[in-house]
Amino acid sequence: MHSCYSVDSSITPEELVFYARRCGLDGVAVTDHDRLDGALKIARETDFLVLPGVEVISSDGHVVGLNVHESIPRGLTASGTVDKIHESGGIAIACHPVGLFKGGLGKFTSSRFDAVEVMNSSAIPFGYTVRQNERIASHLGKARVAGSDAHYGPEIGYAYTLVDAEINADDLVKAISKGMCQPFGRAIPMTMRLKRMFAVRTKRFQF
Repeated sequence: MHSCYSVDSSITPEELVFYARRCGLDGVAVTDHDRLDGALKIARETDFLVLPGVEVISSDGHVVGLNVHESIPRGLTASGTVDKIHESGGIAIACHPVGLFKGGLGKFTSSRFDAVEVMNSSAIPFGYTVRQNERIASHLGKARVAGSDAHYGPEIGYAYTLVDAEINADDLVKAISKGMCQPFGRAIPMTMRLKRMFAVRTKRFQF
């Protein structure tokens, strides 16, 4: 998910915790676009588990780094981005490889990734993207994860990953990299997407 530290999200730290707990999540991964500071700040200031991450815009498409604690430069190749994420001690996820208007990696997805996001609640068309991303994960033999890609509080939890691990960042990423996880979820309804647009637009006017 994304937080209010990302220009395209309206989710405040308070909303993050409220909606995550309301839908029964044990934690969330905050992966703002090309910035890590917001995720680290939220993780420090709440007792709810926040897995710090970043969604990096590589020259080949978007790459998510989880449990990273150093900024990852944008504009590198996908392989170079994966290397930087691993150097930072995190795991690299091919996020929404297939999907309209999502900056997916498509053919650039490779075996260097630790996992593939097969289910993204914001992806359009949802069913088609899930099937295509499943094929990619199967071909690479990689772990499958899911994410809401929430930019608006009520979207949190529409997709999630069940991980067989203790509830702490290090154990979670180790378990994901070993494939000890399973994706679940559904598409965000169109009515909620429209509410998201209004919420983000209102945020821009306020800042």
